[in-house]
Amino acid sequence: MPFKNLANALTLARIGLIPFILLTFFIDYPMPRLVAACLFILACITDYLDGLVARVFNQETRFGEILDPIADKLLIASTLLMLVGFDRISKFSILAAVVILCREILVSGLREYLAETNIFLSVSWIAKIKTAIQMFAIALLLYIDPQQSPIALRILGELLLWVAAGITLYSGWIYIQTSIDVTSENSST
Repeated sequence: MPFKNLANALTLARIGLIPFILLTFFIDYPMPRLVAACLFILACITDYLDGLVARVFNQETRFGEILDPIADKLLIASTLLMLVGFDRISKFSILAAVVILCREILVSGLREYLAETNIFLSVSWIAKIKTAIQMFAIALLLYIDPQQSPIALRILGELLLWVAAGITLYSGWIYIQTSIDVTSENSST
């Protein structure tokens, strides 16, 4: 049963934190921004811990392998959409959010297609770096008040979002190339 191990419970907890993060957008005071950032960071920590727990305690399951990237995408996509919807990032940086979301959809589709052929793509080290930068950027953007926080913080948050978007394009291209190579090799054998 997938719910009987700690690794899967951590992944499900990450999904469970999402509504609470999103609810903070509807309260316009500084404290909810801090709460949102802290909840987001907690969700990011569960992302790290679920994989660690799964490996260390031999709790790797197919359910967890499928659910973990879905939980990540739900967390990132919903939070980015709220940041855009509540004008918490500049119009120009909306493009970075779109790049990140499109890459997530692309990689999900590639993984689903390849899973049907019993080919599984592992997460690359560059994708892990992208995720860390992206999570830091989003946590910072959740915390700051665009009207009252120092402009340097907003610039830093949005700059990091753009760095994550750039790495996203690169890692997405790697996934596409790897998918093409793997499917070509399998179709020729």
